[in-house]
Amino acid sequence: MTTTSTTWRPPTEFAADLRERYGLECPPWWGTPRRPEYPTLGGKVATVMERLGYTPMPWQRYVWDVALELDPVTGRFAYRDVGLSVPRQQGKTQGLLAVKVHRAAAYKKQRIIYAAQTRSMARERWEDEFWETIQASAMARRFVIRKNNGHEAIIHRTTRSRIGITSNTERAGHGPPLDLGIIDEAFAHEDDRLEQAFSPAMLTRPMAQLYWASAGGTEKSRFLNGKRKAGRAMVEELWRTGVHGRTCYFEWFVPEEYDRTDPATWRMCLPALGYTVTEDIIQAELEKMAADPSAFDRAYLNRTRKTVPPKDPNIPREKWADAADAESQPGDVLALAVDVSQDREYASIGIASLRPDGRVHLELVDRRAGTQWVIPAVVRLKELWKPLVVAVASTGAPAGSLIDDLVEAGITVPVDKDRPHRGHLVVVRGGDATEACGGFSDAVRQGTVVHRDQTQLTAALNGARSRRVGDAWQLDRTHSLGDVAPLVSVVHARWALLTRGRAVLDEYDPLANLW
Repeated sequence: MTTTSTTWRPPTEFAADLRERYGLECPPWWGTPRRPEYPTLGGKVATVMERLGYTPMPWQRYVWDVALELDPVTGRFAYRDVGLSVPRQQGKTQGLLAVKVHRAAAYKKQRIIYAAQTRSMARERWEDEFWETIQASAMARRFVIRKNNGHEAIIHRTTRSRIGITSNTERAGHGPPLDLGIIDEAFAHEDDRLEQAFSPAMLTRPMAQLYWASAGGTEKSRFLNGKRKAGRAMVEELWRTGVHGRTCYFEWFVPEEYDRTDPATWRMCLPALGYTVTEDIIQAELEKMAADPSAFDRAYLNRTRKTVPPKDPNIPREKWADAADAESQPGDVLALAVDVSQDREYASIGIASLRPDGRVHLELVDRRAGTQWVIPAVVRLKELWKPLVVAVASTGAPAGSLIDDLVEAGITVPVDKDRPHRGHLVVVRGGDATEACGGFSDAVRQGTVVHRDQTQLTAALNGARSRRVGDAWQLDRTHSLGDVAPLVSVVHARWALLTRGRAVLDEYDPLANLW
């Protein structure tokens, strides 16, 4: 039994197309596909980048080709908004500079604004990186610079288009119409004030585009996290329906279940690997950040850096690693349990199984978005594994809404509680949940449970918080630092197996001697 991957992946033909079209061996986890029937200015940007002294990488050529597609009917850009989330040191800054320089050179009197974490940081990058690059390139004679504070501009001599900077304020971008807005280092922006300032200035500009770009942020990066969530949903819907909107999105990312120390993981999310960075460099960064691996995850795996949870005396984090056994396998005597996250965005199915050595094997067998998949999955698992019981939290918990559907699907409460049938439904009520949590914590500390060190289950335990219930406690879905449903599912499964499963096995059951 293995955990189903919880993260969506695009169709395999997407990666094949990028490999054939661009030689890109590291496709984004979420990416808007290229429409070959649409002309694009991506090749023009690639030429500009070469004249700036850089060799375009396959991932940059792909992003430009899509972001700069032209509507065959109107001749305008097909996308008004472009989102890019890529790990650090992958060539994001050079790629954005090429887009800005191309716009300034190709169109007359364009107003191009760049924003970073702060105005001072935007000014530093604008002068020390952008201008220095232009000045040292084959395009130097085409531009002049104006450095007056508040009126900074890199100006194209012929088109009179200007590349300026702005601050991260509600008044940013106000003034004349805006043709191209760049919100860089979006992780540092805690709200959408820049977007709200830029967008109105673009309304009258038919070829206007707004870009945001960033590596992963933290839980405080509300603007970036919201944009990533929306971009992921948009790309998934695009692949489902084939309908393109006015936004394109690209994200290189690798989920937490992949090992940060494995070079194969790096090759899944670092599109510049082998071009401008090497595995030796990434290994050195990993070693440098060994004391804080979440910093490495954020910078090079594009994961959101999460707050380290405070110690909770009821959660046996310190003993959880000792209970890990990657080779552990469940037996035939088992119980299933279902739980749903507080926001109902994900649901989990866990099992508890009695091993021949008397220890209880715990495993997360499935976790997916939404709840619509749960009932068919439980029915299928019941048919395959013949569990003693199927547990679900009572109506006061998020999973309680599934009780009626489970009953309708044939997973029913026994008529005679003294003679329950195999696979019957057990509703975990308040007192049961308290007993289950306490028993689980004791079992981990006493070494009577085993788990397979699954990333999602361990993450749920590490982020779990407890709440008092009288003199006892339960897992706190509201204040836990993340989705605790994977943990709840195995905690309830263990309780159901040990307290309700015995009654299913009668004296004629050949498995009864395992108890």
